[in-house]
Amino acid sequence: MRWRGRRESENIEDRRAMGAGPAVAGGGGLMILVVIVLGLMMGKDPQQLIQQVQQQQAQQQAGAPQNVPVEGSEAERELKQFVSVVLADTEDVWNKLFTEQIGKRYPEPKLVLFRDQVSSACGMASSATGPFYCPGDDQVYLDMSFFEQLQNQFGAKGDFAMAYVIAHEVAHHVQNTLGISDQVHRSQQSADKVAANRLSVRLELQADFLAGVWAHHGQKMKSFLDAGDVEEAMKCAEAIGDDRLQQQMQGRVVPDAFTHGTSKQRAYWFRKGLETGQIEVANELFELPYNQI
Repeated sequence: MRWRGRRESENIEDRRAMGAGPAVAGGGGLMILVVIVLGLMMGKDPQQLIQQVQQQQAQQQAGAPQNVPVEGSEAERELKQFVSVVLADTEDVWNKLFTEQIGKRYPEPKLVLFRDQVSSACGMASSATGPFYCPGDDQVYLDMSFFEQLQNQFGAKGDFAMAYVIAHEVAHHVQNTLGISDQVHRSQQSADKVAANRLSVRLELQADFLAGVWAHHGQKMKSFLDAGDVEEAMKCAEAIGDDRLQQQMQGRVVPDAFTHGTSKQRAYWFRKGLETGQIEVANELFELPYNQI
């Protein structure tokens, strides 16, 4: 993928340095215990000392930077730059499509980089969750170590495979903005488990399709695809299909438990979005019988 030297998004929030949060809380509790002991030894009111310490801690936390950059290795710095460029590409494409085809403003999401675990409006999540979009705060969350797992565990190599993952999560933001996610979630509330899972599959495949739509228009706008890039994204989509993941993890496939779609479905809908570039085709996923998607 040709990405170097192009605009980087300003909607990146780097929380990788915030992993020390729990340790600070623990340290604060130890400090309060020490204050109580010293207060008793010095004949002072421990409660007053505790209040002073708590006030100082609150001031420190309030003044703590919320977007602390992490230098890391050269490879990490380069990967962050790549993520920023891809996010900028999604902004450029979706801003254009929303203006020209949808007739409304595109609210650009933030992408939060984290390490190990993160707190979002959707709750706490660990790296094991993988990249995710939280509709509660309109933010995409990404631990960049997932890209290493993508290559080593799933065999999905290449920079455009990583771009596809980012575009898929941004596509969930597009769905949320258009009200599609809310409609699906309301339908799931009155459905049984199997039916709810099938609605989830349709939603996820639509996000794959919209990631393909992004690639279609991004290529027209920026000519960023290299030879083999599309194949990288296709292999990535296939590698994270429900059937393949279930086979790897539990040695058997349970179609009624699918939530994201099969390897074949994910690759098919991404390619369809890439080839057509037509947002309205995404509606087919909720019109076709389930066995035809």
